[in-house]
Amino acid sequence: MQSTKPPSGTRDFLPEDIRRREYVIGVVRGVYERYGYEPLETPAFENIETLLGKYGEEGNKLIFKILKRGEHEASGSADMALRYDLTVPLARVVAEYQSKLPAIFKRYQIQPVWRADRPQKGRFREFFQCDIDSIGSVSPIVEAELLDAVSDVLQALKFNDFTIRLNHRRLLTALLEVAGVPEPSHGDALIAIDKLDKIGEAGVVKELSDKGIDGATAGRVLASFAVPADAAAGTLNLVLQGHGSGTAALKELWTIAGLTTSAATRIKIDPSLARGLSYYTGAIMEIAAPGLAGSLGGGGRYDNLVGMFLGRNIPACGFSLGLERIIVVMTENNMFPATLNSGAVDVVVAFMDEDSKSQAIAFASELRNERVRAEVYPELTKKFDKALKAATGRGAKYMAVFGENERASNQVSVRDLLKREALPALPRDRAAGEIARLLTS
Repeated sequence: MQSTKPPSGTRDFLPEDIRRREYVIGVVRGVYERYGYEPLETPAFENIETLLGKYGEEGNKLIFKILKRGEHEASGSADMALRYDLTVPLARVVAEYQSKLPAIFKRYQIQPVWRADRPQKGRFREFFQCDIDSIGSVSPIVEAELLDAVSDVLQALKFNDFTIRLNHRRLLTALLEVAGVPEPSHGDALIAIDKLDKIGEAGVVKELSDKGIDGATAGRVLASFAVPADAAAGTLNLVLQGHGSGTAALKELWTIAGLTTSAATRIKIDPSLARGLSYYTGAIMEIAAPGLAGSLGGGGRYDNLVGMFLGRNIPACGFSLGLERIIVVMTENNMFPATLNSGAVDVVVAFMDEDSKSQAIAFASELRNERVRAEVYPELTKKFDKALKAATGRGAKYMAVFGENERASNQVSVRDLLKREALPALPRDRAAGEIARLLTS
């Protein structure tokens, strides 16, 4: 028998799942718009050359490629690929529509992306990202505003225990140079360091060794990058030994942190934060939450990426929140409002004979005009068992009933499903408004 499970790393979303997702997306969108970011959407797939070479060697391996039309699977010939993230498509859009966009373009984008990754808790092959980016300014206010915005999102969602890890690519380069890592090995070293919290110091040393970095150098690398965040300022200045570029990068990080408001108490300068994506050029950021392997989101400055499409560099900085991981944490910790589980409808309208059917339909329409979620139970209801069961299953708070008696008295019979009791019959012309009032009282 054919399996009905969705592909590995993907999920079906049932009504309760959708309500949770829409709740989080609504909060994210509301905060982003309060900061002046504008909406953008791009296609689910891009020309393959748009994506390749933008994410480093490991990133290239995770791109879902689309075979050329008419090509056989064995040929492996692809000319398009599913979107890996939302940042590279944004860079393409900026290059394509530069004359139509403002000098400083602030956009948000909430869409799915796809990665041929190994599925695990909180990590999927198809998932949504909630991005904000600012294009056109090198001011550290850009980074500070990004950090405040994502901090506001998480606090609005009732996250009380999270840390924003902050680092700089030039600081990483300086630390590698001071440790004696040859420049051609910097990329491999950063990939290993980025896994420090996952594979530990021994694992990083082994990975550095596998990449040809000797044990003494690996030891100096760990000593440089394992500086405690709360001692980072003074200790890092000592480690940097007057390295000009590294010292300037450290100063820039403290400037960014000093410009934040709502994020200020959450920021920790963390030299071990590497973020493997090769397009970052300046500050890099990541949000850590207790008990979660990986992060709730991350980002950084990428001043060279748009130039890959445009031929000249344009400053850019962005941050991406991971919708799926946020929902996993919120679900496990019962952080969603109880009202999200209030049911699909507020009122179910039932009819007891064929002559009352049109009245039931008309009354449901009146309820909807009062902004009440209402539906008609479609089957004839001479006994209430099935209708009551259906209404309860739909999460309705009230059931309205039409029959011969109601038609004769020009009234509506109403049952309170939460209290399991009948209410006094309501006059037909005022019943919809009265039920709407009851629902909001």
